[in-house]
Amino acid sequence: MFRTGFLVRATHTLLTWVITLILFLHNTDLRKCEERGELLLPVLFFLVVVLSVLLYFAVSLMDPGFVLTDTVKGVQGSDEEMESMIPQPSTPRLRRCGYCLLQPMRAKHCQTCKRCVRRFDHHCPWIENCVGERNHRWFIVYLLVQLLALLWALHIALSGISPTITWELWFRVNGFLLAVLGVVGIFSMVVVLLLGCHLYLVSINCTTWEFMSRHRISYLKNCGSEENPFDRGVFCNLWDFFCICRTVVWEQMYSRTRNPTNSV
Repeated sequence: MFRTGFLVRATHTLLTWVITLILFLHNTDLRKCEERGELLLPVLFFLVVVLSVLLYFAVSLMDPGFVLTDTVKGVQGSDEEMESMIPQPSTPRLRRCGYCLLQPMRAKHCQTCKRCVRRFDHHCPWIENCVGERNHRWFIVYLLVQLLALLWALHIALSGISPTITWELWFRVNGFLLAVLGVVGIFSMVVVLLLGCHLYLVSINCTTWEFMSRHRISYLKNCGSEENPFDRGVFCNLWDFFCICRTVVWEQMYSRTRNPTNSV
């Protein structure tokens, strides 16, 4: 897995800087600004690219919310971690993972990472890491910055396309920029779709795994087709997701929603 992760991250980084170099070396708006001594636009674009790369590595390398195993939990487990493992009255029984230990609600075992992940969303091959409770918000921030960099790169690449007399000469002169337009265009569409889907799911407090496998998940399959026990409304869902940086005991929220009389 380490080897695969290294190759994926190295490829992403290399492709990012090759595209950036092409945009700076060709006769684009960036090059024209440099020649006029106007460095604000080139510096800002460079900083956006650097920020996107830093966020990529942050999301790729950070702990997505791995559930502590029995051995590690005995040494490092926090009180909050311990409390979240204890079944509360009127809550569904915690599932036992066949590989790890009791699973907190909304956690899932990732076959690639070989660990259980809190509030599991999906395993992303692009970052070669799971997207879960701890890095999901940063994954969306990364997508936003990456989309900004991609759309800006599209605009810059288009500014460098040179008109010529013949098609053959046109392709020869603009070949690298056309390749950049193709690659960046495809990635832009992928990021737009990813970002749109994730923002929608966040707004209803649902994960990709829950959305796709609702009929197989023990705590959701008995709910109505339109019922989501974790949905607190769009504003509260977005606020909790982006601004609340603590472990949530989903069993308690589930219990209050499904058994409102017990919480009075």
